[in-house]
Amino acid sequence: MNIPAWQYIVSMGGYILFLLLMVEGMRRTPKLTAAFWLLSLLTAPLWAENLDGWFRWAKTVSVLIPTAIVVGGARIAWLYHDNPNKFLSFFRGDWVLKVLYAVLFLNIAEATVKDFATANHFNAICGVILCITIPFPRYKNGQRMYWVIGRDKPNDLLFYSTAAWNFLYTTWNLAFVFGENPGFFASSFCILMAAELYPLIKGRPELYIIARVYTLAFHILVRANADIFTPVMDSSSWANEQMLWFWGAINLALHVPFAIWYFNKKRNNPTGEPPCGKNQPLISEYAGTELDPAMRGKQIRV
Repeated sequence: MNIPAWQYIVSMGGYILFLLLMVEGMRRTPKLTAAFWLLSLLTAPLWAENLDGWFRWAKTVSVLIPTAIVVGGARIAWLYHDNPNKFLSFFRGDWVLKVLYAVLFLNIAEATVKDFATANHFNAICGVILCITIPFPRYKNGQRMYWVIGRDKPNDLLFYSTAAWNFLYTTWNLAFVFGENPGFFASSFCILMAAELYPLIKGRPELYIIARVYTLAFHILVRANADIFTPVMDSSSWANEQMLWFWGAINLALHVPFAIWYFNKKRNNPTGEPPCGKNQPLISEYAGTELDPAMRGKQIRV
């Protein structure tokens, strides 16, 4: 499709701006946002017309269902953190953070398998490195939390990784999309840039994962119901096998030193915890809540 350069600038710039505003709105309105994502699941009967192949189905299901149920439920539960209701207490449990860690791991692993299947080997190895360097929600004998739902409004999903991991995830994912489906590279570039820019604009690196969750989920929801991106920002003509090979090689050259640094930091930390971002909450700050291991299985009143 012959699309002029100005159309890419307008459509991609407009989409990035829309996504930034959408993330801000969804952060500020946890109840409305939870309702939106739950209702979005009602469009499932339409997905078969637009989803093709195991990867697209796996990606859609593994993103939309956790976004609607787990992220939405947890944010509402912590919005009413002083309510002892059993249902809300359940969604304030430690299991939520473990599930969200698993969802991120699964989504990277799905793309990594696809990269191996399409012989994008350098980038596939980068996916493996990203999987093994995702910080756990917390560590045995550790003092800090790496995943948490904020106790204060608007009860964000917070992820205390490092700026390096966030950047490497972005460039790895861009290279993956460039190889897997270059026609949607331009639109995928928008959601990845929005997720990268949002925490920079807010000055809060820990907001990266919630920006990534909502931008990815929205993009996948739209693609599952209709193809509105091809007419305005089709990037099929950008495909280039040589470029993909070099991009994967550059990514690998960046990921390997990061992995060495990451595990060296972890090994030399007295608590066995990996490097992290700033303003990371202490486990002790959540003492007496369902996130406290001593309180598991108990209904509590905060």
